[in-house]
Amino acid sequence: MRVRLTLVACATIGAAFLAPAAYGATPLWVQHVQNYRGGISNGVRAYTDPSVAAAQTLYGSGPFAASGFTSSLATLENMQINTDSTPPLPQDETSVALNPSNPLVAVAAANDYVSGGVWIGTTQDGGQTWASQRLAPISSAGETCEGGDPSVVYSVRDHAFYLGQLCFLRSAPDSEIDVYKSTDDGATWSPGSLVVTNRSGGSVDGTVFYDKELLAVDNNPSSSFFGRLYVTYIKFHLTLPSGRSDYCPVQLAYTNGFGQSWSHSAVVADGLGDRGPGANQWATPVVDSQGGLDIAYVSEDCNSAIDRALFFTRSSDGGAYFTPTEHIDKPGQFADNPNAGDILPSKQARIPISPSLAFNPTTGTLDYVYQNNINRTVSGADISFQQSSDFGATWSDARTISTTASGAPAPQDQFFPWISVDEAGSLNVMWFDNRNDPSDTLIETFQAKSVDDGATWTSADISTAPWNPNEGFFTCGCFIGDYSGIAASTQVVYPIWTDGRNSPGRPNGDTDIFTNVELGGFH
Repeated sequence: MRVRLTLVACATIGAAFLAPAAYGATPLWVQHVQNYRGGISNGVRAYTDPSVAAAQTLYGSGPFAASGFTSSLATLENMQINTDSTPPLPQDETSVALNPSNPLVAVAAANDYVSGGVWIGTTQDGGQTWASQRLAPISSAGETCEGGDPSVVYSVRDHAFYLGQLCFLRSAPDSEIDVYKSTDDGATWSPGSLVVTNRSGGSVDGTVFYDKELLAVDNNPSSSFFGRLYVTYIKFHLTLPSGRSDYCPVQLAYTNGFGQSWSHSAVVADGLGDRGPGANQWATPVVDSQGGLDIAYVSEDCNSAIDRALFFTRSSDGGAYFTPTEHIDKPGQFADNPNAGDILPSKQARIPISPSLAFNPTTGTLDYVYQNNINRTVSGADISFQQSSDFGATWSDARTISTTASGAPAPQDQFFPWISVDEAGSLNVMWFDNRNDPSDTLIETFQAKSVDDGATWTSADISTAPWNPNEGFFTCGCFIGDYSGIAASTQVVYPIWTDGRNSPGRPNGDTDIFTNVELGGFH
């Protein structure tokens, strides 16, 4: 069933607004995608593929296959957890959160090219069975918009799951971010709360496009900001006539209560050019045990996918002000993919750096993982791990954790890492891996665990079948999401990933959402 929600609680941005006609027939964000190889995220870019609109016109309302997939709890149990349209359309780019007081309850989400918004999966039994629904956003002007870029968190104070997604239009310059709330373990969702918009009255500022939102929540009862909900996002400033972005800084919105007003602050200031501090992406927020908001981000060109450095900043006052930035990467320890469009060898999909940040409340460390091409000529793209024991003031040397049994960096490419920490302080990481395919194309999902705060790792292939990314996503095979998701507890671990093993191939390439059932945790 397609879920249509009406937005409430409008937040506005102080800017000079122009009528949509001032930008011509094509929105500036679309012109940016057409003219520049990077900047705006791949999930948004994918909606400019004409086959997406054509497929949604034919199949946007289903019918859907039955939900309620079951597991036999074998040692390795891969499951497709999303329902499909007929014929199937892609889902990709996953996020997942669990209820810490009852980890058998979890909510997962992904981009959904059936609804144009997000697919939502819910489980009450530790991932043995899942129910599916779809949530398509409605703009503050009352129009059905395109969404995606899902992010899911759980609030201890509110006993609620929160889900964020974008809202934009292919034929108009509207750009917004919405957050939804569920107090019944994901079964139903409130109307969206409008976090930020480029609309004011009847006008739209088409020179602004909001992208790549991620959520965090303060779950520390002793914190002055207990329950505060945070949203990081990237503000692209676009210029006439080509849509070139002259700055794209990290921004923050936060609220003390759902349905209340949102406050906004600049994590990075506007301006300073395409390659300066105003050029950023991949802002990953977490809240530490002192109630501090920690944000790692990547210095990435606004008009290409070139990543120049990894940075960190922290707010101790609930998001109003931030410390000066600290460098995470160290000289000679990080290299970006040299391809300006984020294409890795033998794969047609754009595959970005996809970093992930977690805080370990047991040890007090910040833990960061990302795709690293420093050893590209020897082992392709690897997964690097760095750690801070002083709330981001200093960082450890980079270490490769995507390794073989001998400890050497695994061959071929590894990418799309995500990290989660369970209540015992164990670190859990998942990523995509090409090591078992000499052609560096077929993807499997690997998972790793560290019980000693990152000193040593145990990893394993958790896929029961490989898949070819070049046969996914309609005719181009050009998009498999920008990231994966994992949520961990000592009772159950939820690795949730995009998987194309059931794709019919072109012209209607498909990817689905898979998990590996891990009651009792990953061993």
